[in-house]
This record gives sequence, structure tokens and C-alpha cells, in this order.
Amino acid sequence: MWLAKVTNSITQKGIRRMRVCHGVTAVFDDPNLVSCAGLAPVLELAERAGLQDLVAEHVRIDRPGGQHAVLKVLSLIAGMVAGADSIDDMGLLRHGAMRRLFTGVRAPSTLGTFLRSFTFGHVRQLDAVASRLLINLCRRAPLLTAAGTLAYVDVDDTVKPTFGYAKQGAGRGYTDVNGLNVLLAILSTPTSRPVIAAARLRKGSTNIHDARLAGAQGSRRRVGALHARLARVQRERDFLEGSSSADGAA
Repeated sequence: MWLAKVTNSITQKGIRRMRVCHGVTAVFDDPNLVSCAGLAPVLELAERAGLQDLVAEHVRIDRPGGQHAVLKVLSLIAGMVAGADSIDDMGLLRHGAMRRLFTGVRAPSTLGTFLRSFTFGHVRQLDAVASRLLINLCRRAPLLTAAGTLAYVDVDDTVKPTFGYAKQGAGRGYTDVNGLNVLLAILSTPTSRPVIAAARLRKGSTNIHDARLAGAQGSRRRVGALHARLARVQRERDFLEGSSSADGAA
């Protein structure tokens, strides 16, 4: 269960006030409850979209710590969906009855070793998984409807602030904020909400104009290929809807 922070009251100069006791931490330890039940439908949708098969097909890490990539990638995705933003936070997947709901969950230290085994080539492997997963999701959910007719592409960057001096890849760029600089390619249509179609981490202190030009060229190629696949998905969807209408009329 969640343990609330304990407070105690003190009186100082005739004024009564509350002070937090920092000796108590919050722990979810009820063996019959889960703190992130919403993960179940999310991971079920990912399974239907073929995420496990895509990781098994495209991700190959022949380095120490790179074994069982499917289980570790799924654990990382589940942790991020649940709100984890650090390796230690991945421990939330083992709280309470989470192990009864999800199998194959790896410890935070194991996931950290797995991530440290990545090279840029392995990141590109995950890019291949992400682009194909988006295509499969569009076949199963109303994402990017009518993308084969008209689609908007917005290439822009964002900075995720970091703290400390040992964060790999962080730096001070044009925003003067020490953090991670990410270039995003966002795809949308007149009838659908924006979806991140591609992302690329850049050096924090990168020259914004040169990096945007180089990054935009790469993103344009990737989004162009993605748009062609989405157009094919739209044709398949229109064909299936037309076949269903014809069957109903008959």
C-alpha cells in the first residue's frame, strides 16, 4: 500500500505549524494490487500491433548485456508509459502484484546494463521498429486518418533539462539550458492529432541552424517513407471498408 508521509506538529514562539518527517518513504507493497493497471490495455495493443515480433526481427545486440532484447525493450517501454524517467524508476514494474500481471519484467540494474550496451547502430534498429509499429497501429486504431491524401510534417527540436555534470550527451545549446536536445518529426492530418513519427537525439551544444538542416534532411527521408506506407495502409482500409459495405448491401 502507499504509505503517507508522517507529519508532526511543533510549537515555536507561540505559533503552531506542521513539519514533514523525512524519515518515511512511500512504498507500494500490497501483493494484491497494482499501481499501474492502465499498462494492461497498452501492452495488449502493442502485442496486437506486433511489437514483440518487430523487436525480435530488427534488434540485434551482440554485446554483454544485450541478450533477451525483446523482454528488456518491452520492460523499458512499459516503465516509460507508467511514468518512469530514470533507471531506478523502472522498479515500479515490480511493485505490488505487477509480477502477477506482467511476466518477464527485468530489474532496473539489468535494464541499465542493457541500455549502456547500445551503439548508434542499435538506436537505428529501434528506429526501424518504431516506424513499423506506427504503421501497424494505424491499421488497428484511428491514427493519422486520410494520411494518404494530405499530411503535414513539422520538424522541430525540444530540450529536456538535465541536472548534474555526468549526463552523457547533455550540453548547453541556443536555449542556454543544460539538457538533451532532441529533433522531432511530427506527422498530422486535417482530421487527426499530431503523432511523433521520428526522433533523433543530438548533442546538447549543437549549432541549431546546421543541425536543423542536417536533421531535417534525414527526417524528411524517414517521414517520406513513412507517408508512403501510411498511404498504402489508407488504401487497404478503404478497400476493407468498401468490401464490408458491399457485403452488407448484398
